[in-house]
Amino acid sequence: MGSLPLNRCDAGLLDAKQCRWCGSLNLQKFRGEIALRSPGLKGIDVPAVLVFPYLLICMACGIAQFVVPETELSLLARRDVASE
Repeated sequence: MGSLPLNRCDAGLLDAKQCRWCGSLNLQKFRGEIALRSPGLKGIDVPAVLVFPYLLICMACGIAQFVVPETELSLLARRDVASE
């Protein structure tokens, strides 16, 4: 499988050398598959927004960081406004 192009935010995230939370230098990069949905029962019938981001995971404390791509971010923003 070929790699997807990095956007500016992904590239900045993946250039990190040290964990922001614990200071560890033991960071690893992964590809993820994440289903995002609104919390609670209001959005239970609304399909999840699937994202396939690059993840930066600290192997010392377990914190994971990723950037939601712009297209999926706009879908999430529209759903949030509709649920108010």
